[in-house]
Amino acid sequence: MTTALAEKTFLDTDPVCRPARKSFAPILPARDIIVPIPADFRLASGEALTDPVIRARLQGRPDAPLVIVAGGISSGRFVHRTETNGSGWWSGAVTAGGPIDLDRFQVLAFDFAPDGPTAPATPLTVTTGDQARLLALLLDHLEAPRAAAFVGCSYGGMVGLAFAEGFPERLGQLVVISAAHRPHPLATAWRGVQRRILQLAIEAGRPEDGVALARELSMTTYRTPEELDARFDTVAPERAGGRYPVCDYLGARGRAYPAVMTASRWLTLSDSIDRHAVTPEAITTPATLIGFTSDRLVPIDDMRELAARLPNLFRLVEAPSLYGHDAFLKDAFVADVLTTALKDIDQ
Repeated sequence: MTTALAEKTFLDTDPVCRPARKSFAPILPARDIIVPIPADFRLASGEALTDPVIRARLQGRPDAPLVIVAGGISSGRFVHRTETNGSGWWSGAVTAGGPIDLDRFQVLAFDFAPDGPTAPATPLTVTTGDQARLLALLLDHLEAPRAAAFVGCSYGGMVGLAFAEGFPERLGQLVVISAAHRPHPLATAWRGVQRRILQLAIEAGRPEDGVALARELSMTTYRTPEELDARFDTVAPERAGGRYPVCDYLGARGRAYPAVMTASRWLTLSDSIDRHAVTPEAITTPATLIGFTSDRLVPIDDMRELAARLPNLFRLVEAPSLYGHDAFLKDAFVADVLTTALKDIDQ
């Protein structure tokens, strides 16, 4: 069924879903997990990963139902705030008393491959199915035959779909936000331009500048024209070649990105998005989908097609958002949908 919700935007700069009563919740105990990758593990391409381990983080109530959380290619295992790694990429949603409640669940987040100090200097061909197989190895290490739920956003949603297709017996339910069964050609075109920027920068010996510039372009695809129009004036600089206000914003986002993403890793993960393909009819896990009518990277029609083809759809929630593809990080209504989707998990 489809549920259309009125837009409710969270205009603060904090992540989505931050419950007011828990805004200063203590940092809960967590443990990092390092899992060796078998020497004979090969990607679908036949290539081997240069990093020999999977890095993950387990947080929340011990022995509670396990919920896997994965986000976009910039996300990783630090989903909740820590003493040394800032607020976490989704600590508004994954928190004590929050929609993904660390008082109720044990949350597992992981770093996408390729990762680590031995990440290759040249891109690898990695599929979302490869990421799903690495996640299965991680669950084997934890002696966790089955997760209660997988909540995936953007690329993480693609990995969640691939995991549900490849390992249906290991997953109780699936929540997919801003991800479909295939990449849209226009989104592939935008990412293709970003990859060419990265390749030119590598050839010029300036990979970090390429990461910064490609990130500026990517930010224009995540957000909506309406948000940028509301935030920025079109005041021209004094002379040609000067920066406009919106360009200053994009420049700041770009300059921050090389600290979290190398050019070769971005080439790998960007290509992985565009290589993504699952057969919805083969995914039997009960699924909740959340899509945004303003999302230009994952058009709502693709989310509707995915919903129509899934054999065990619980709910498709559609909503407008000022924030486009980034709405899962910014829009407060996502909290209600997550809470409803996870409420019946047995304790």
